[in-house]
Amino acid sequence: MDNKQYKDLVHVTTPKSPLLKDCIKAFIFGGGICCFGEILKTLYSMTSLNEDEVKLAVSSTLIVITAILTGAGVFDKIAKHAGAGTAVPITGFANSVVSPAVEFSLEGKILGTGAKMFNLAGPVIVYGCSAASLYGLIYWITTL
Repeated sequence: MDNKQYKDLVHVTTPKSPLLKDCIKAFIFGGGICCFGEILKTLYSMTSLNEDEVKLAVSSTLIVITAILTGAGVFDKIAKHAGAGTAVPITGFANSVVSPAVEFSLEGKILGTGAKMFNLAGPVIVYGCSAASLYGLIYWITTL
């Protein structure tokens, strides 16, 4: 089978994705997560926390809720319907750390959970920190 025949076979057998429906679902679920974050922000603002502490509390709450839902197997079911809507940075990142940790936990704490936990999230951390450092350096140089 040559490349053209293979491409034709893939084109025929691959199910068509309902693009508009998927976009609407991602918008609704992603927007829902963001709205929930805003509700948390409003609730935390009513306490004695200052603005920076409110931001930390909202982020931490979203991470903990995502980690619990991922560990319980609920987040994957939500993501199956929400698609890219669950990739809102903080929830998507929390899921990408917890999922491998749960999946490989049977292999032990060190070689399973510890070694596999950052398979997906590790590059995000490395390149995110690298980009932030580069941006900081450029900002520092241009403000001298």
